[in-house]
Amino acid sequence: MEPVKVGLLGLGTVGGGTVEVLTSNAAEIARRAGRGIEIAFAAAREYRPESINGLDRIGRIGDDAFAVVEDPEIEIVIELIGGYSPARELVLKAIENGKHVVTANKALIAKHGNEIFAAARERGVVVGFEAAVAGGIPIIKALREGLAANHIEWIAGIINGTGNFILTEMRDKGRDFADVLAEAQALGYAEADPTFDVEGIDAAHKLTIMGSLAFGIPLQFERCFTEGISKIGAMDVVYAAELGYRIKHLGIARRSETGIELRVHPTLVPERRLLANVDGVMNAVLVKGDAVGPTLYYGAGAGALPTASAVVADLVDVVRSLTTDPNNRVPHLGFQPDALADTPVLRIEEVETAYYLRIFALDQPGVMARIASILGEQGISIEAIKQKEPGEGETYVTMVMLTHRVLEGRMNEAIARIEALDSVQEPVMRIRMETLSG
Repeated sequence: MEPVKVGLLGLGTVGGGTVEVLTSNAAEIARRAGRGIEIAFAAAREYRPESINGLDRIGRIGDDAFAVVEDPEIEIVIELIGGYSPARELVLKAIENGKHVVTANKALIAKHGNEIFAAARERGVVVGFEAAVAGGIPIIKALREGLAANHIEWIAGIINGTGNFILTEMRDKGRDFADVLAEAQALGYAEADPTFDVEGIDAAHKLTIMGSLAFGIPLQFERCFTEGISKIGAMDVVYAAELGYRIKHLGIARRSETGIELRVHPTLVPERRLLANVDGVMNAVLVKGDAVGPTLYYGAGAGALPTASAVVADLVDVVRSLTTDPNNRVPHLGFQPDALADTPVLRIEEVETAYYLRIFALDQPGVMARIASILGEQGISIEAIKQKEPGEGETYVTMVMLTHRVLEGRMNEAIARIEALDSVQEPVMRIRMETLSG
């Protein structure tokens, strides 16, 4: 049987890794797919030939990506350009031309996935996007197929390695955020503009996709609450550890009685939990299903070969499905398109969680009582209080509090009242807390 001819868009880190995996493991991949797979045409504006193993096995290389998606020989297009445009136009043109698509582009799927999947259904083609979330970890397939028998209750994941590396270094070495960020950029973990990583946008793209797969709702990136780690201070990492917690930047999706929670933010996690012990650039996703219980998926969330592993796995799936009736394929979001629910995604003010509060207040009688009174008036009960001794001659003291669970809206009101006190000098530092108990 003739090999399947594939078009590759992008020869950067992941593109080069995909070439290497496809060529070095060609025989094993063919055994799994039932046919050989060859890259007949690749397009890249810039690439480093000396860094790509197997480049000589590519049929043609040009600089026009649209020429690839228009080529009648190409059956499957692998989009590894990234970003919203021209990736969206290329993917939609490939689909219009009847070609299947494999992509690692989480931003594209999170923001334009509903449109792309609708176009793919209309043309009877497949869009594979395993590599869009958590690199080489097969979390998309787990949610869409492996856990299909379950009513998913919640997902909590460390899904950005850059942020996890920064928080790990801050905890282990007592370093400041800016110092570790500079090292992450020097090591290539963070881009020159690190906004997507450290402000949670990258994680929000990924959580949007996982939330749709878990709960059978349309992709709604704009409804995902997003907060980064740039305001986390070294002192917060220390105080959390003293209280038995670690700070992790989590993406959390949870089904509640009133709707779906989709939120990305720094989170205090009990130090004994598995997620609290995922360090460095590694990713991990914890999924709680009603039948299976909690399951953990751990591995490299980025990098050339781990991400290429997921790209090629999707490619194998697509090749296997080439002769399958389109109506009998696994739906893109795991649920039949006409069965997607209109369950609302909650505003962050409607979400209930516990909190860590750090308050810098005047060291005088009655201040603590007034703050506690404000919290009590908002229906917020305190679980623990830790007050740091002021240095000699200092008139302000740091207070750290852990609260029980309360609606975010109530906490917002309480914080506004506390910050309005003359005795409170700085904005209140607030970090949400999750127990992640199974």
